[in-house]
Amino acid sequence: MRNLELAYPEKSRKERRTIADEVFNSIARLIWVFARFPQINAQNIHNWIRYEGLEHYLEAKKAGRGVLFATAHFGNWELSAFAHALMTEPMHIMIRPLDNPKVDRLVEDRRRLSGNRLIVKWDGARAVLRALHQNEAVGVLIDQNTSSQEGVFVDFFGTPACANTAFAKIAARTGAAVIPGFAVWAEEEGRYVLKFHPALEISGDAREDTRRLHAVLERVIREHPGQWLWIHRRWKTRPPGEAGLY
Repeated sequence: MRNLELAYPEKSRKERRTIADEVFNSIARLIWVFARFPQINAQNIHNWIRYEGLEHYLEAKKAGRGVLFATAHFGNWELSAFAHALMTEPMHIMIRPLDNPKVDRLVEDRRRLSGNRLIVKWDGARAVLRALHQNEAVGVLIDQNTSSQEGVFVDFFGTPACANTAFAKIAARTGAAVIPGFAVWAEEEGRYVLKFHPALEISGDAREDTRRLHAVLERVIREHPGQWLWIHRRWKTRPPGEAGLY
């Protein structure tokens, strides 16, 4: 509720509560689908999700420098990578191991079921570079808070948020295509839509590129606010001298 207050000061508490309720519905859908990964295959995957904008990915692959998917804890981020492997080709997923080792093993096993490969956070930068050199795709969640040592402050819903610059730096170094992609729940269809946006031009200025990535992310979240993971303390890191927001 504090995050929603920061992002939507113009909304009433009742309106923000409605968004909060939608967030937990979205998380429930994600878990429900994740539990069924062992039963999802290339023959039935289209019952769960369809593409929109696949041409952006196919065009990026022609350049031969790999693809960096800029995604977020939005919609069904687990299904997006899982489904792409079944519908087109496997990819690499950057992950942070979960604190509970037993749950972590379960989650990692299911993430690999469709043929995807896992890379552990930015410690695996060499693996990311190798994948891009082989013209493969790597998916990275770019939406969470980071330390001021690892990131820069960018405007996000009108409040400075600290964002990691590693994604933008690797994109500039490799020349990989950067494609924002999200699995959005479509209520009228009763399934998800995996939306690939046009490739984002990378300037080489890590701060500016990170800002533009988050501008795209904010625009997508504003279209479907109940599908983002608002339970994360996104604005935890503050600029020097500024009081905490939580």
